[in-house]
Amino acid sequence: MSRSLSEFLSTQSSPRILIVGDIIVDRYQYGSTSRISPEAPIVVMAAERDEQKLGGCGNVAANLGALGAETRVVSVIGDDYGGRVIRELLAEAGCSDSGLVVDASRPTTRKTRIVSQNQQLLRIDEEVTGAPSAEVEAQLLDRIEAESANVDIIVVSDYGKGVLTERILDRLCRNQGGPRVLVDPKGHDYARYRGASLITPNRVEAEAATGLKLDTVEDVREAAKQLAAQTDLDSVIITLGPQGMYCRMRDGSREWSIPARARAVYDVTGAGDTVIAVIAFSLAVGADLEQAMRLATVGAGLTVQRFGVAAITREDMENALLESSRLSGKVVGAEELLKRLAHERSEGRRIVFTNGCFDVLHVGHLSYLQEARAYGDVLVLGVNSDASVKRLKGDGRPVNKHEDRMALLSGLECVSLVTGFDEDTPLELIKTVSPDVLVKGEDWADKGVVGREWVEEHGGHVVLARLHGGYSSTGTLQRMGLEDPT
Repeated sequence: MSRSLSEFLSTQSSPRILIVGDIIVDRYQYGSTSRISPEAPIVVMAAERDEQKLGGCGNVAANLGALGAETRVVSVIGDDYGGRVIRELLAEAGCSDSGLVVDASRPTTRKTRIVSQNQQLLRIDEEVTGAPSAEVEAQLLDRIEAESANVDIIVVSDYGKGVLTERILDRLCRNQGGPRVLVDPKGHDYARYRGASLITPNRVEAEAATGLKLDTVEDVREAAKQLAAQTDLDSVIITLGPQGMYCRMRDGSREWSIPARARAVYDVTGAGDTVIAVIAFSLAVGADLEQAMRLATVGAGLTVQRFGVAAITREDMENALLESSRLSGKVVGAEELLKRLAHERSEGRRIVFTNGCFDVLHVGHLSYLQEARAYGDVLVLGVNSDASVKRLKGDGRPVNKHEDRMALLSGLECVSLVTGFDEDTPLELIKTVSPDVLVKGEDWADKGVVGREWVEEHGGHVVLARLHGGYSSTGTLQRMGLEDPT
């Protein structure tokens, strides 16, 4: 049986993932601007606060740490303040810094963004690019050898600063029998990554590497085909921003697209880091590639809503999946019902419950459910199983099977969640839901509402909804010329 996306996020395991690449300090200098300098035609910013975050492969590490992975980083830092910041930030993210190599001949790469009213005014890059010395390269290879022992996945995060030399890529990508290697590439020559498992260029990067303009689906397909041929990888994923992601297997045996999650785009910085981090985590905990991509679209959708680089947690993604489910899939089992209800309550929403057979839907049902929905924010509907309906109504019922009844009810706008129960009464389901409001028809006034005591003891109350005369399943069946055994 296929696992749901949320199950991969709720795993208790902590996969071991090694990240190798260029690490950066992303510094944000925030302030306000209200005047022009008297010395030159430039704005003057009054500095208000300063923030430093992990950038480059460090952002991948921060995302993996937030997801609960045991994360190790191999990279180069300088013998300077920036290097000390890197170590502190890695520690805060729960990531190991034992793979860092100090190169006193070059500064730690730092990018300072001057920001006012959430708009970047200027970026200052402090860096020395190019391959490290033979001595530093040898130290990096030693660190890779030590840190790659017993890891589940290796992520190569290339920001073009020089850490990923040919010798290092040869060790990482062409190490037969080693762990799977995922690459977030840079530059034009993707043959450098030959032997890895997967590559994840974005649209601009794929255009630069192939010389193609990716305007159509056919363009994307052709670019992926060319990249697969260049790199001889198992698969190529091209991320397409608001158009989602496209994946092609090396031999062309399979290809598919994953749509993006609809989000208001605030800042795309770091979205690619989040994508490869979520894919690496997902594959390491047992997801297949398509499931990993679907989870990555959730993570990327959250990232672009935040300013600057941002580490997305499992809780962030679980909440996003729950919110998405709230707006789409309504028919749920017991486990999913509990998750969804916990999410709704965390958002301060009022839960309403009612139940019934709903065998032959009619206008009376619709009016009743619309009124029930008006008593709160979320209407949970319990639907009797086929066996339960048969016991209550006789051998000729239900007319419509359980799955069909629940599917029809889920199509009503006023209904939020639909779940089934097999007992003759909904008491156990009511205890599970523990609604703020329990709704039954006014014809139950003298019968005693099942679950009343439980609901009232737990702070909720019972409402008897008005019934609209002239509507019933029996009457509907009779008008159709069918007998109702009840």
